[in-house]
Amino acid sequence: MAGAVLIVVALLLFPVLFLMSGALAAGIFGESLARDGAKRYEGSELLELDD
Repeated sequence: MAGAVLIVVALLLFPVLFLMSGALAAGIFGESLARDGAKRYEGSELLELDD
């Protein structure tokens, strides 16, 4: 019985952990690209425009 409970918990937990790790990786990647873009185009008039 304990094995069945562990399998159910694993099936419910692993997809959530997988998606959350992907979201975390996307956030880190996006932030690094935003910082890189700000550093590359520092002093450009495009950065001064309102979003």
